[in-house]
Amino acid sequence: MNFMSDNVVGVAPAVIDWLARANTGSETSYGADSWTKRFEEALCELFERDVAVFLVSTGTAANALSLAAISPMFGAVLCHEESHINTDECAAPELFTGGAKLVPIRGRDVGKIDVASLDYVIGNMGRAPHAARPSAVSITQATEYGTVYSVDEIASICRWAQGKGLRVHMDGARFANALVRLGASAAEMTWKAGVDILSFGFTKNGAMGLEAVVMFDRALAEDFPYLRKRTGHLWSKGRFLGAQGLAMLEDGIWLRNAEHANRMAARLLERLAACPGVRFPIPVEANALFPIVPVALEERLRNAGARFLRWSAHGVPSDELPSADETMIRLVTSFQTSEEEVETFVRTAAESASVLA
Repeated sequence: MNFMSDNVVGVAPAVIDWLARANTGSETSYGADSWTKRFEEALCELFERDVAVFLVSTGTAANALSLAAISPMFGAVLCHEESHINTDECAAPELFTGGAKLVPIRGRDVGKIDVASLDYVIGNMGRAPHAARPSAVSITQATEYGTVYSVDEIASICRWAQGKGLRVHMDGARFANALVRLGASAAEMTWKAGVDILSFGFTKNGAMGLEAVVMFDRALAEDFPYLRKRTGHLWSKGRFLGAQGLAMLEDGIWLRNAEHANRMAARLLERLAACPGVRFPIPVEANALFPIVPVALEERLRNAGARFLRWSAHGVPSDELPSADETMIRLVTSFQTSEEEVETFVRTAAESASVLA
């Protein structure tokens, strides 16, 4: 019953198989190998256009390097206050950009920013050259609270950004989970809506360690090889990144993995919502759930061996906040979460709730 994160599970069997296949013979190093080339071609096909692709092994590298490609050192990057780049990347975006300022924003919907909030913040940033120059907007899809931007919401933000001369970055650590939720194409959810650059996450979805920086404007790629090398994220044996990507795209494994994780989250939602004292102030739209539960129930679940995180209810509407004897927890499902694991958890929760009632 480990729902700490979708990082706690192992690697998809297909990825191990493809890594073994790549582990024979010799190949050109530093990403000029045939495996990486085939993966880049596959991503061009997936996104229905010619894209520039750069592979790295961590989400932080993908995000920070992406922002360095679209913001100068005196720039400002507008992002949600709970976004990963703002709360969990140890100032890597500031380091890689050379000092660009992250400007955190709270939108109307949990986890999301919107045009109204962007307009308000940019209107109060001060005058040049005394304030950082707005340069980019970063959105997270799916968000840190498991909510998903609709294609129309993405397009609205992108139109606003284009009108202000700003670039748009998408943190897609859980890109696949959002995509299957919407039933959209990869192109519709990105460049067709106006996104300039994407951190395409594979690690949480079954890879060993693979994130792809995908640029829909090839002009952004001119300096990127130097950025990646200078920050220590150019793999010499790059074929092992390309092989992971090919494994994930083969036969739609990346989509099936995300569909399974989302389905397990939906099952958890359905069963937990029936437990006395459990409520869900945040919609469950991907593979993360944020129920508010009695503290006594949380303790019983932990004592039964369940693993999950307590989570800040900072973004929850004021009329939904936990009371003194409640807390918000985070549950994340993965491609390896089993139905038995879910059933054991909800059965434990139901039995504990009935005792506490």
